Amino acid sequence: MKCKCNQISKIYPDLCVLLEQYRLIEIAGVDAEKYLQGQLTCDVAKLEVGSHTLTCHCDPKGKISALFRLYRASQEQFFVIMHQDLLPEALTQLKKYAVFSKVTFTELDIPLYGVTSGEILATLHENSTALVLPQGQKRAIVWGENVKTNGSAKLWDLIDIQDGLPILFKANQFELIPQAANLQAVENAISFTKGCYIGQETVARAKYRGANKRAMFTLVGQVEGEITLPEIASSIEMQLGENWRATGTILSAVHYQGKLWLQVVMNKDVEQEANFRVNGIALQICELPYSLEE
Repeated sequence: MKCKCNQISKIYPDLCVLLEQYRLIEIAGVDAEKYLQGQLTCDVAKLEVGSHTLTCHCDPKGKISALFRLYRASQEQFFVIMHQDLLPEALTQLKKYAVFSKVTFTELDIPLYGVTSGEILATLHENSTALVLPQGQKRAIVWGENVKTNGSAKLWDLIDIQDGLPILFKANQFELIPQAANLQAVENAISFTKGCYIGQETVARAKYRGANKRAMFTLVGQVEGEITLPEIASSIEMQLGENWRATGTILSAVHYQGKLWLQVVMNKDVEQEANFRVNGIALQICELPYSLEE
């Protein structure tokens, strides 16, 4: 179904939240580009200075160990914005083979802000950094300047859900290949033309041989009062005749203004009009803002 829910950026056009759920990590050195090129799904060599993209790091089996935004600040300096729930394991895996490369990884104690206000962005000083997201609702991630906040961090997660940008928690680490989280449809998260990287064989097989049978869907349900959010990595239920059976894997969940929003990985060929539920709450699939056709 087409989602009739208002976009958060339209409800709060001047939103500014502290992204307390994310950490900023600097990756730098003369070998930084070469090292990351052999580790990540995106084409790091083609990422221009000042550009950024969502991307991921996989294990040798092609399962996602880390999902993050990669920003190129200079030829030899990159910044990663990663969900802190994935740390420290995600960083341990990312720098696992860096011992032979001239590259450093530094976790920074710098606050990150999520902003939907163009007015706020226009007043930032020149030493601050603002990454305007290229896909979905108009917004930016800011650091290097203290900004007055006026909302909850969960609103940023809800915008991600509305925009179809996957959120990865520790419970789903090493469980999904990139295409199961729709990363082939998001920004420049996956390059199918670059050279080898860890997990590349599995990612390529999923594209060219149809090995991937799953995709991420957005589901929405109407609720009353306070609820307990369903657990990350747990399943929902789908109706089959008079019965219900467990299906899917929950990636993220947000309850806001009487609605429960979920990101769920399910079979790609699931019927869009099927009936779903979780913890007794009826759910409907909400149309994604992009196509999954390759």
